[in-house]
Amino acid sequence: MASTSRDVIAGRGIHSKVKSAKLLEVLNAMEEEESNNNREEIFIAPPDNAAGEFTDEDSGDEDSQRGAHLPGSVLHASVLCEDSGTGEDNDGLELQPARKRRKAAVKPPRVWTKRDIRPDFGSWTASDPHIEDLKSQELSPVGLFELFFDEGTINFIVNETNRYAWQKNVNLSLTAQELKCVLGILILSGYISYPRRRMFWETSPDSHHHLVAGAIRRDRFELIFSYLHFADNNELDASDRFAKVRPLIIRMNCNFQKHAPLEEFYSFGESMCEYFGHRGSKQLHRGKPVRLGYKIWCGTTSRGYLVWFEPSQGTLFTKPDRSLDLGGSMVIKFVDALQERGFLPYHIFFDKVFTSVKLMSILRKKGVKATGTVREYRTDRCPLKDPKELKKMKRGSFDYKVDESEEIIVCRWHDSSVVNICSNAVGIEPVRLTSRHSGAAKTRTQVHQPSLVKLYQEKVGGVGRMDQNIAKYKVKIRGMKWYSSFIGYVIDAALNNAWQLHRICCQDAQVDLLAFRRYIACVYLESNADTTSQGRRSRRLETESRFDMIGHWIIHQDKRTRCALCHSQTNTRCEKCQKGVHAKCFREYHIR
Repeated sequence: MASTSRDVIAGRGIHSKVKSAKLLEVLNAMEEEESNNNREEIFIAPPDNAAGEFTDEDSGDEDSQRGAHLPGSVLHASVLCEDSGTGEDNDGLELQPARKRRKAAVKPPRVWTKRDIRPDFGSWTASDPHIEDLKSQELSPVGLFELFFDEGTINFIVNETNRYAWQKNVNLSLTAQELKCVLGILILSGYISYPRRRMFWETSPDSHHHLVAGAIRRDRFELIFSYLHFADNNELDASDRFAKVRPLIIRMNCNFQKHAPLEEFYSFGESMCEYFGHRGSKQLHRGKPVRLGYKIWCGTTSRGYLVWFEPSQGTLFTKPDRSLDLGGSMVIKFVDALQERGFLPYHIFFDKVFTSVKLMSILRKKGVKATGTVREYRTDRCPLKDPKELKKMKRGSFDYKVDESEEIIVCRWHDSSVVNICSNAVGIEPVRLTSRHSGAAKTRTQVHQPSLVKLYQEKVGGVGRMDQNIAKYKVKIRGMKWYSSFIGYVIDAALNNAWQLHRICCQDAQVDLLAFRRYIACVYLESNADTTSQGRRSRRLETESRFDMIGHWIIHQDKRTRCALCHSQTNTRCEKCQKGVHAKCFREYHIR
């Protein structure tokens, strides 16, 4: 810039190394010194009201020598300049050159080759000593359920509920015994439901439920349920929409992972928790059995045991990482949770909502196998046969390519429709024949099926199996608070996990899911019944459940008591009846 422009700026009292001036002043100074040939570079800083009006049209004639046609916000913007000449005195002003925008590094395109995959993962050789320990303990259904709702979790809920009631000037004085009665009623509502929950306590013979009415007073249940709380309101995270249940989520995830069966195959997907209120976190999914509610990211075993879960909050509250979308970031979080138990060659299956070639690459670097259906635009331009061309070929035809550098295969298979599947661990061979239904011929035909398609269809349904188990007998009682339905979902998930462990540990005396839930509900309501209220007997009423032949388990007790049948000392008792009984007297006691 010419010396006159320096004088204009210096005359305003600016003497630092980097100066700023108004664009209009600089233009006027340059016009006065047009004869000076010094080369200058000018950077126009954004105006203060950068969020103001913008236009894509030009400001005026490009050949115009004056800046009168520029917008006022530009003319009054700050200007940073730097003298490009050599040997001149720069005491008046040191000007800064305009910064050039760096171009993003262009990644080389993937090289796709027509061959089968050659994975370099190790084979699965891990054993699960924890499950063997559970088998040796021979835990009853209540014992399995209390692996998740353990004493620490129960006491935590009691303390937070009492704290919340005290903040509302209510002396609740909730105990662990009363909380277990509430849990028993919530579990029971999954298979016995009334239009109004108060009907459990009505004296009318068509609705009265003596087990519920004998366990806890109606008004006491309503009071406890209305103040049920899981976090301190003074320590909530404003950036977390589920802050009021976050401590419970952390505890349950810890317990779920601690007692999860150690398996090679896992499934990741979306589950829905039904909710119809006005909470902003609810979502609508038209293709799900539960269309409206909270979306929950779930990682399960192939049988349906829930290992890890996280309610979805959208990209506004959850930032994706590693250049992945939100779904891919949740898969990475699930894998990180799995690897806390050891860096083993796990195999994760998921659908096209999550799959991308980039995700497969990241999981391969972490030592994790993955297989999933994939959308065409996420295949990194893999040159496969066009779907229209593949549809013209016979059913069972397929095309595939492998990325040379990272051993990732993409296969396009023609079944009833064209399906794209991507994997970093399983290839095409061996190709087997499978029986598929033909709608046109109304018969079943034999078609060729690649190996990765067959394995995917066998192992991907873990989240669906969990959803099916939860939907059968899910908790029906709902409260006024937005998280009451979510709490019911957590209880149902814990019951599903306990039942999955029961199927693994008690293969000789398995019960179905309904009998499993009924047993836990009856034990919680009978063994934790309030016997101190006025008008109640001091001894727990014996009901016909002693003779129902459902869910009676003999367990060890530390203190010796009298046998209910022969009246001699015994160190075993019936967990459901809460009566001391010898193993030799056990059957006779329950049939007399």
